[in-house]
Amino acid sequence: MGRRHCSARRTDGAPCGNRPLRGQSVCRYHGGAAPQSKAAAVRRQVEVEARQVLAELGVSPVADPLEALLKLAGQVLAWQSATAALVNGLEDGIRYRGANGAEQLRAEIALYERAMDRAVAVLSAIARLNIEERLVQVTEKQADAVIGAINAALAAAGVSGEQAEQARRAAARHLRSVE
Repeated sequence: MGRRHCSARRTDGAPCGNRPLRGQSVCRYHGGAAPQSKAAAVRRQVEVEARQVLAELGVSPVADPLEALLKLAGQVLAWQSATAALVNGLEDGIRYRGANGAEQLRAEIALYERAMDRAVAVLSAIARLNIEERLVQVTEKQADAVIGAINAALAAAGVSGEQAEQARRAAARHLRSVE
């Protein structure tokens, strides 16, 4: 791979010969040293590293986003409970004096507040999306598909009348036992 160069051009129109800063396409003279450019470069680096970690973990796409959101809600509520326990365990108050003498809020309180905010956000999303009703609809569609398959199999086998009804009842008993 060849040496990378700054993507900017000099005032005479020639390409800049400097190397771009890490995570950027320009050198420090062409905007790479600006605080917002440095912050964006750090963000891009973290994203690249996160993608590498995900690739190493073999993370696969979410097959059922509704179930995933419900699982996330459980984790968020567990985290909120854990941070509540931390706050409840504080023996010397929720505030303290910092090195400069200014009153400071304990980190446990900030964690608990963020956990509460996340819980509200996730639970609100679940309520807005009406997830429980959607899961019921999915289950009903799956049940309809199973019933359709049983009826098609009975018809293909030439089973009808009382025998078909007995087979349907046996399938229903079996499916109830699986639940």
